[in-house]
Amino acid sequence: MDKFCTFSEYYQYYLTLHQNKINRWLHIIGQGVTLYTLIYALYTQAWLLLFLVPFVVYPFAWVGHLVFEKNEPAAWTNPLWAKACDWIMLKDILTGKLK
Repeated sequence: MDKFCTFSEYYQYYLTLHQNKINRWLHIIGQGVTLYTLIYALYTQAWLLLFLVPFVVYPFAWVGHLVFEKNEPAAWTNPLWAKACDWIMLKDILTGKLK
């Protein structure tokens, strides 16, 4: 992370790790399952399930990186910024900024 001064610079680096379409789709699916898990936990008042919510995306994302993208997930080196980038990438895909 030392080579990135700003979050914007990091996000540009993050996007270089997410060029494979299948990897991006797996991230989208993982984010959807994350939202579903959050809503389910709140609706059913399964409060302990809330602790899992930040980690639900990882099996999807890591398969995307290791199998399809052939690189290491950004979360392995900077988990907080990578998590924020996950949501920004999802927003950018849904709004058409990214294909």
